[in-house]
Amino acid sequence: MSLLQKLGIVGVWTQGRAVPVGTNASHMARTHGTPAGFAALNPQRGGEAQQIARVSNGLKELLWNLDGIGRGTLLDLGPAWQTTLSFFIERGFRVSSEDLLRAWKEFLAGEEKILQGVAGGTLESVDMTAEGRAVRFLESNLQYRAGSFDAILLWDLLDYLEPVLARRVVSSLTDLLRPGGAVFAMFHSRKPEHFQRYRIADSMTLQMLPAKEDFPAQRTYQNREIQDLFRGYRTTKSFVSRDQLREVLFIK
Repeated sequence: MSLLQKLGIVGVWTQGRAVPVGTNASHMARTHGTPAGFAALNPQRGGEAQQIARVSNGLKELLWNLDGIGRGTLLDLGPAWQTTLSFFIERGFRVSSEDLLRAWKEFLAGEEKILQGVAGGTLESVDMTAEGRAVRFLESNLQYRAGSFDAILLWDLLDYLEPVLARRVVSSLTDLLRPGGAVFAMFHSRKPEHFQRYRIADSMTLQMLPAKEDFPAQRTYQNREIQDLFRGYRTTKSFVSRDQLREVLFIK
């Protein structure tokens, strides 16, 4: 059984490549060769008819904490959706986008090749423990200067990462946040039946879009475990909704 199969990850990854974003739409198009309207940044347009809108108190709280910052910086760890990018760019933020789950899956595919090389005798032994994988993954991801961001959109990514990697990711994000910076995260109270992505519609509304990727949840975190993951943060606010999603805002 392959490493991807052991983690329950199968199917084809279809998301567009994550990109750093400048302060306006035309800069994005010039830098990354995408046409006006960011069509290339929305690879799953066929599924938009199934999108679900939800009121987000966590997003409202995040925006309240960012009010008055002026020209801030934000890191979005999901796909680069046009609506999310425009929402923050119009508010004077410089946005960077890094699709961490996509990067994780690509990394695991590379790990498969390493395993095959070790088994075939063409490569020396490699630490294939969860800890070893986490260290190697973060050597080439989340590579920003310390204190680069005022806010981070983490979404529900921690539920889909190996627990060892999830803990290391939170530690890395903490280093990337400026003092007083905020992390907006979501957690499922039970394992979700379907994988979905999120984008911002307006200051109180998120759109949930079903995704084609088969990316099963690795862990369902309880309240105490969530607090332990973010124990370095001085303030947290949590909002529980009927759709089994908990929104949490962490302030460094």
